[in-house]
This record gives sequence, structure tokens and C-alpha cells, in this order.
Amino acid sequence: MSIERVTPKHYPKVDFGRRGMALGIDFLCVWIVSSLLGSSQVGVQVVQILVFAIFWVILRVIVPYNNQGQSLGRYAVDIKVLEVEAGKLPDLQSLLKREGIIGLGALLVSIALSNIIRNPTAILLLIPLAIDCGAAFSDTQLRQALHDRYVKTMVVSSRRGYSLDIKIKKLVEKARSNMRQ
Repeated sequence: MSIERVTPKHYPKVDFGRRGMALGIDFLCVWIVSSLLGSSQVGVQVVQILVFAIFWVILRVIVPYNNQGQSLGRYAVDIKVLEVEAGKLPDLQSLLKREGIIGLGALLVSIALSNIIRNPTAILLLIPLAIDCGAAFSDTQLRQALHDRYVKTMVVSSRRGYSLDIKIKKLVEKARSNMRQ
């Protein structure tokens, strides 16, 4: 009997622009809802943080768990989250860990955006998210950020979605061609 080497299933790599758009769409949805409940006082608002955390869990954990690994932003740009080894949808606990890490970085960005005018040093709150997501640039094989490596997940292309990135590219190209004429 011989040992047969099984090659892992190949998934198409997702470029950083699409991943950034998906995260940005989800972040904006959650940030707008949490900002509506905040006040104009200086500092960090506890209610705003709680609303941000609750909506982040709903949009980035519960929705993908019930929607083939796609949140609203991931659906918009045709990507989804899978486990590295099994190639299937991560379980609820893995999604909670993954989104807890990136959600903390997103929460710090939200706090920075709310306080940047009054306190310019709030821009330093962007560093944890930049470090977490920046790790994907060094991973040429799976393009995993730190939160992906910790939970053993990967972001892959999906055939199911809205294809917002492709539609935007077509609109930009059409606008460029109209400007040339």
C-alpha cells in the first residue's frame, strides 16, 4: 500500500480591492447605524459601542453563517469565507472569533472617525486594523490576514453575488470613454 498525496482544492485568489470594498461596505452599514445613536459629546459613547458590536455580530457573523459565508459587503463583491482545510463554511464559533478580532479593529476605527476632529491623535486607532489586514500582503499563497490565520479561514471568490466591483468598473470605463469623445 502506498501513500497518495492529495492536492488541496484550489480556490481563486481574491484581490485586496474586493476584500477592502466588502469590509468597507459592512463597516459603513454598521457605523452609520451606531452613529445615529451617538451624541455630540466628546469622548467614547458606551451606547454607540454596544450598538456597533451588536450590529457587527449580526452583519458579519449571523448573516454569513446563514448565507453561505457572505455578509452584505461580501455578497456585493462576490466573495465568501471558508475554512482552509475543509473548504466549507466555518462554524459559528470560528466566525465569532474571526469577526471578534476584526470587529475590534473596526470599532477602534469607528471611535477614531468620531473623534478625529476634536483629537487628531485618534488616527493612531487605525494601526491595529492596518496591522491585522496588512498581514495579508505578505501571504502570497492564501492571502490570509491575521484574523484568518488565527481561525484558519480564507476568503475566496464566489459565483453568487451582486458583482458591485464589476459594475463600478464598467461605469468608470463608460465615463472615461464618454470623456474621450
